[in-house]
Amino acid sequence: MGKRLKSKNMTKVIAGAVSILLFILLWQYGAACTAVGKLLPTPVVVFQDFVKDCYSNIGQYTLIGHIFWSLERVMLAYVVACVAGVALGMGMGWNRTIEAIFRPIFEVIRPIPPIAWIPLSILWFGIGEMTKFFLIFLAAFTNVTQNAYAGAKAVDPVLVGAAKMLGANNRQLFTKIVIPFSVPYIFAGLQIALSSSWATVVAAEMVRSSEGVGWLIFGGMQTNDTTQILVGILAIGIVGFILAIIMREAEARLCAWNNRGV
Repeated sequence: MGKRLKSKNMTKVIAGAVSILLFILLWQYGAACTAVGKLLPTPVVVFQDFVKDCYSNIGQYTLIGHIFWSLERVMLAYVVACVAGVALGMGMGWNRTIEAIFRPIFEVIRPIPPIAWIPLSILWFGIGEMTKFFLIFLAAFTNVTQNAYAGAKAVDPVLVGAAKMLGANNRQLFTKIVIPFSVPYIFAGLQIALSSSWATVVAAEMVRSSEGVGWLIFGGMQTNDTTQILVGILAIGIVGFILAIIMREAEARLCAWNNRGV
């Protein structure tokens, strides 16, 4: 079983590596041998600039510094959104009064993309850091809340009934059955929320900033520097990929009984 699993994982790694290599080769051919090269630098040029920008400043910081600025914004807003989202989602899923009050409002807010809030957030919070936190918060909050709600709703009623027959009160039902049952759903929401938050930070930093990967891309757009734009996009992709791996590993360790997302 263990050997089969290792072989399966190795196949995934090799297939992923081959697909990335083919993409890079196709990019290289298109940029070096066709008219696309007038608009798109080759991957070699982008990777060289990526490495150079790791120790040379772009604006006030190196590429690593800009990544840390963006990560700091994402993590602050993400943590607050996770705490609020889990509390509201579990509350709506378990308590009918809370569900009746907040569910309609949440259903109206949930489909609205964070970018649509930019004009209002600027009016409410100005063009400082608070606007960025608010947009990232919204991106994470809706995903976490929805999944926590789904987890609390999915609790087996037979299990709840059996616990009641054995004398469990509401607090014990919530802490001993509902929360453990909902953990895999919550983790799925946390993963989606982290990806959404990381994607939204780019739009948030385009509002107004002097640092961050969003600023890097926006700055490249203003100066027609395609290579700088691609360096920013590459940084977003790599960091997003690392964050996804970290979340999957955390889920695999903390939710060992659940094989979803592993």
